[in-house]
Amino acid sequence: MFKMKILIVGPGECGKSVVANFLSDTTETVGGEYNPTQGVRILEFECQSLGGSGKNVGCEVELWDCAGDLKFESCWPAMMKDSNGVVIMFNLDMPSHLKEVETWYSSFISAQGMQDSQCLLMAHHKPGCGTNNGQPALAPHLNKLNLVHSNLEEDPEEIRQVFRRYLGTIAKTLSESREREEMSIIT
Repeated sequence: MFKMKILIVGPGECGKSVVANFLSDTTETVGGEYNPTQGVRILEFECQSLGGSGKNVGCEVELWDCAGDLKFESCWPAMMKDSNGVVIMFNLDMPSHLKEVETWYSSFISAQGMQDSQCLLMAHHKPGCGTNNGQPALAPHLNKLNLVHSNLEEDPEEIRQVFRRYLGTIAKTLSESREREEMSIIT
């Protein structure tokens, strides 16, 4: 069983906590009053990731729901420590969010030297908002990242499956890293 630390980051009010609650089965309700996350919330759960070969891999997941307010930027190094993957969320209906995606990418992916496969971009659609599923106008280097549109009202199980496949990618990365480490000890 793999232990994983996954961060969910992005601008405030893009739906990080709602999606984190849904993915961790903390709650099934969608909507409600907005309550900004202060610092970070850590949700722990077990799940089966979907590996590339179609086999399920057991995972113990720490899902870190990180505040979108930049006043918590001084906490980012502690949040990033030992993380295995990052989900960058944004709301397509808020133009300022598109501009912020690059900041989140450079701060959480580039700064840690993570591979692009360890990042998942999630364009979240809030209840009652538009459902533009096109390619957002992102910086060219961000267009190579895995992008998923999420709408918990229309197809929640698809989001769960995408996340499980993402965890499978992380599990593969962890397995390969473990194998390289073992081989370096042997040789």
